[in-house]
Amino acid sequence: MIGYYAHHHGVGHITRSDAIARSMAEPMTVLSSRSRPAGHAAAEWITLPLDVDEDSDNASPEDPSAGGVLHWAPHDVDGLTERMAIIAEWVARERPRAVVVDVSVEVAMFLRLMGVRVVVMAVPGERVDPVHSLAYRSATHIVAPWSQQVYDPAWLRPFSEKTTYAGSISRFAGRERTAGNAVPTVVVLGAAGGTSLTGDLVDSWSAVDPRFRFRALGVAGGDWVDDVWPVLCSAALVVTHAGQNAIADVAASGAPAIVVPQARPFDEQSATGRALAHGAIAEVLDTWPSVARWHAAADRALELGGRRWSALRTDGAPARAALAIEQSGVQPAERPGVTSAPRAVRQ
Repeated sequence: MIGYYAHHHGVGHITRSDAIARSMAEPMTVLSSRSRPAGHAAAEWITLPLDVDEDSDNASPEDPSAGGVLHWAPHDVDGLTERMAIIAEWVARERPRAVVVDVSVEVAMFLRLMGVRVVVMAVPGERVDPVHSLAYRSATHIVAPWSQQVYDPAWLRPFSEKTTYAGSISRFAGRERTAGNAVPTVVVLGAAGGTSLTGDLVDSWSAVDPRFRFRALGVAGGDWVDDVWPVLCSAALVVTHAGQNAIADVAASGAPAIVVPQARPFDEQSATGRALAHGAIAEVLDTWPSVARWHAAADRALELGGRRWSALRTDGAPARAALAIEQSGVQPAERPGVTSAPRAVRQ
C-alpha cells in the first residue's frame, strides 16, 4: 500500500495523484481535505478535516510557525489535531510502504517521526528556507514533477542523489490527440487556486482580434468543461497561468501559449515562468496583456509555436514518478545489490 497526501489548495495536487495512481502497480490511498473527484484512480480515500478553525473569530492563531520551525502548526485548532490523529491511525492500521506528501512540511515530518518512508513532491519556487530544507533532508526520496533540462533549481541540487526528475505530470499523458476545430480558437484557462484574470479582459481581446474565436474556461463568466483535453487539442493558442498542472496539460497538447504567472507563495509560478521563457518554450508575460499588447503577445506566441513543449517530458512522466515512489517503499534488504535509497533519474 502506498499513501498519497494531497494538499487541499486548488485541484492540482489531487489531479496529479490521480495521474500517478493510474501508473502504479499497487493500490494507492489518498489522504486529503478535498472531496474525492469522480473517477479518481485511488483504491481508498481518507477525508481529513481542514487544518484551520473555520468557525473561529480568531484571525491570528497562536504561534502558527512553532517558533519558525514549521510553516503551519498553530495552537488550539481542532481540525489540525483531528487530521493528524486520522493520519496516525491510518498508518498504524495499514502500515504503508511509503507515503507521498504533496505538499506539507508538517505532514512529511509527522510521517517521518512515525517511521514511515516519505516521498516529498518538490515544488518550483524559492524553497531555500530552513523549513522546506527540513522536509527535503528527511525525505527518503524526492520527486520533482518537471524536466531538469528546463528547470534545475540550485536549492534542489544538494539532494540530487535521491531526486527523480519525472518530467511535467499531465493527466493527459499518452492520450491520443483529437481533431481540431475549423475555426481557430484561443483557449483561456482560469485557475482553481485563484487568478486575476477576468471575463471582461478576455472579451476585450476578442473585440480587437477577429482572427480567433475566444473560449474562457474556469474564468468568472466563462465555460466549465469536465474534459478539457479536446479543447486544448483544438486550440490555435492557449492563454494560461503557470500552475504546474496547467503547464503540463498545455505541454501535452503541444499548443502555442501565452503564460502569465500568478502570485503564489515562494514565487512558485514565477519560477516556472522564468524557466519557460529561458527555454523559449512559450511567450511569458508579467501581467495579462492589455488590449494594446494583445496582438504583439499573440504573434510572439504563435511564432514560438509548440515545438519546444517536448522539453518538459510529459510523455511517460506519471509512470516515472510512480516507479520512483514504488521503489522508495522497498526496504534495502529487498533490493538486489542495493543498500541505499534509489538513485536519482536524470534525463
